[in-house]
Formats: sequence, C-alpha cells, structure tokens
Amino acid sequence: MNKPNQQLLSVVLFQPEIPQNTGNIGRLCAYADTALHLIHPLGFQLTEKQLRRSGMDYWQHLDLHEHANWADYYETHRDRNIWMLTTRGTRSHWDAPFQPGDHLLFGNEGGGCADYVHDTITPEFKLKIPQYTPHLRSLNLATSVGIVLYEALRKLKNL
Repeated sequence: MNKPNQQLLSVVLFQPEIPQNTGNIGRLCAYADTALHLIHPLGFQLTEKQLRRSGMDYWQHLDLHEHANWADYYETHRDRNIWMLTTRGTRSHWDAPFQPGDHLLFGNEGGGCADYVHDTITPEFKLKIPQYTPHLRSLNLATSVGIVLYEALRKLKNL
C-alpha cells in the first residue's frame, strides 16, 4: 500500500529472513509514519501468518514498497541519503546528520548486507549502534531499527 504523503524517513530492509522481525518493523513504521522498503528476495512470503500476526492491524496502514533486488532499489533512490547500519560502521548513529527524506538501510538477520551493497555506500554513510559489550555479536533487527529510527525522528523533529 502506497500513501501519497511524504514521510520524514524510510526504513529499508535488505533481503530480510524472519517474518516476525519484518512484521514488527512494519508495525513500527506504520506507527511512526515511516515508509518501509523491502528488497527481495525475502526469506518468507508477505502473506505468511507470522508476518501478519506481528504487524497486527497496523499492516494496512503501512507505506510499503517492494524492490526486486538491490539494483532496482538503488537506481530509484540513489539521490537520497542512504544510511547503512552495520557492525562495520565507524561512526555512531548518534553522530549522523539525518535529513528529511533519508533512508535507513538494514541488512538481514543472517549476514547483514552483501559486499556489493557495502561497495555502493560510502564510509561516511555507514553507521553503527554503539556496543558496550564487545563479545556479543549484534542486536535483533527489529530492535536495531527501533533504536535508529527513533533517534533520527528525534533529531528531525527538533530541526
């Protein structure tokens, strides 16, 4: 479902694998009036029961965009600031100068974003969530999206 109004931000999921995470993120995006872009292939069908249960009745209010692959997404949105959230980032999401219209890109649960995606994003647009316990691998995808999305919205609402 596409809505005509312009959201401040978009969340982009690169080949998500777990329907419950995507459902929760969809619900969060609907709640925050943020567009959600899904880059295929997905690890599930959008009709899966777990996805719909996680998104509950919010899914019908979601501004959802699907892209056949990275090239399809990137070709149509390369003019936007695309902030990649990655453990390879050297800059905290707290330090990012988010702007209206920015896209927040998150990799999938199993391996993040592919190297060819990393190759298209310049280092200054690669962010990380500060980690205070270095021996742990990473956060849940839906948790990561919530942390970064609401920090970006907080900054933009204070412009």
